[in-house]
Amino acid sequence: MSREKGKFRTFLLAALNHYLSDERDRARAEKRGGGQPLISLDETEAEQRYLQVPASNLTPEKIFDRRWALTVLEEALQRLRQEYVNSGRGELFESLSAFLSNEAGVGDYDALAPKLGMTAGAVGVAVHRLRQRYRECVRLELAQTVASPEDLNEEMNYLFAALSG
Repeated sequence: MSREKGKFRTFLLAALNHYLSDERDRARAEKRGGGQPLISLDETEAEQRYLQVPASNLTPEKIFDRRWALTVLEEALQRLRQEYVNSGRGELFESLSAFLSNEAGVGDYDALAPKLGMTAGAVGVAVHRLRQRYRECVRLELAQTVASPEDLNEEMNYLFAALSG
């Protein structure tokens, strides 16, 4: 894919929009039952699910970008988990992974250290290394979606913007 043709994410969004437009046209077609009301087989369940979803004023494009960003983070997390499991440190990953998204509270490392057979300082270093490797895994995931390495920093900024906005 050449740089002039745009980003892969933009291509996916355009493809999704075209697909949805085609599906809408098919649903309206008279030969396919267009104009007839659709009957949901699990209407009650669907309504309950709808009521549980928080209201959002985000545009479909922003929702798409946010889901894309969350998917990138999840793939990076899976990659990191697999690295730890493959190296025989799966239990360490499970113990420390809570600190990827949450700052440690006072005494958290002290409480965890004996369970891991480490000192509190060693737990802090292990968490630091885990976070560092997670950032690297996120970059590796994003590197698969850009046309050139020069676009990687821009894509990282876009990912953070999608998550924050």
